Amino acid sequence: MKTFTFRPIDGEAGGNVGMVTIKDVAREAGVSVASVSRALNGHGGVTADTVERVREVAERLRYVPHMAARSLITRRTHTIGALLPDLYGEFFSELIRGVDLAARARGLHLLVSSSHDGVADAAAAMRAMQGRVDGMLILSPWVDAAFLHANLPPSLPVLLLNSAVHDAGYSVLNIDNFGGAHAMTRHLVGAGHADVAFIAGPAANYDAQQRELGYRAAMAEFAPRTALNIVPGEFTEESGYQAGRALLAQPRRPRAVFAANDMMAVGCLYAFKEAGLRVPEDIALAGFDDIPIARYLTPPLSTVRVRIAELGRDALERLATLLETPDGPAAMETLDCELVVRETCGASSAAASSGGR
Repeated sequence: MKTFTFRPIDGEAGGNVGMVTIKDVAREAGVSVASVSRALNGHGGVTADTVERVREVAERLRYVPHMAARSLITRRTHTIGALLPDLYGEFFSELIRGVDLAARARGLHLLVSSSHDGVADAAAAMRAMQGRVDGMLILSPWVDAAFLHANLPPSLPVLLLNSAVHDAGYSVLNIDNFGGAHAMTRHLVGAGHADVAFIAGPAANYDAQQRELGYRAAMAEFAPRTALNIVPGEFTEESGYQAGRALLAQPRRPRAVFAANDMMAVGCLYAFKEAGLRVPEDIALAGFDDIPIARYLTPPLSTVRVRIAELGRDALERLATLLETPDGPAAMETLDCELVVRETCGASSAAASSGGR
């Protein structure tokens, strides 16, 4: 279990940062410690001139409030926890970037941990964060309602990302995995690729499950006479490469391949090029997520766009709302996806207009 802390930095570090105390500010400004606290925290009870003088002295001395001491008073750590299944890859780096930018804008710290080693790892990460965070963002295949009730205090604000949990005590923010996969499969069939194979994601992953269901539903609707062709994957480039080789070893090569995420599509593209196949002339390819590198591949990758950094930002904003209104009702929201038609699917972007759902 790896844990990293991100914190906003206001101004340049250096000098006596961390050594100046509130007593030093009070002495330099000629006021009491209580007046310094009121002036810096905006609690009132001091004149405007005093506020201005205290803030000028604090800035000149580079005074940084002692967060641990403040937390004892406010019972707030000003830190948000984020539990993710992994920290590797462009999807998670973009997600963390979105969360961190939104946290910085609110003056919050971000504590990030992973749970890729399984359910015990997820439970350990949650327990390690308790008392250190004011709320938690959780994206983990190991989490269900019973697990949350067993490992988190009911008073801790929690927002679940891409989760199948349906519990009145937890808010959930999902992306439309089913609709996105359905739309891409429909687009590939509509582009003349009735024989569409699918590279699935991890069996326990909710995103992967929903994307496979979207593929199955679209094939049944738009290519009912075509047998389903699903090969396993693990959301990694290597698993995509191995899936691509497995598809090429089949007696009949599929006309198109839809990978359940872009990282597997990248590995699959390499397998096709290694075999001397041209994409999309010999075989079409599509992915899911629209990670930043997707547009820079040769050829550029057709995919289902998830605005990943915006997903992270929206998640943080929703969790911040839960912090401000802890007694508010839990909500379940689903964000739309969109087709991004580039060169690998062998169809024009105009054809995508009929592929939405």
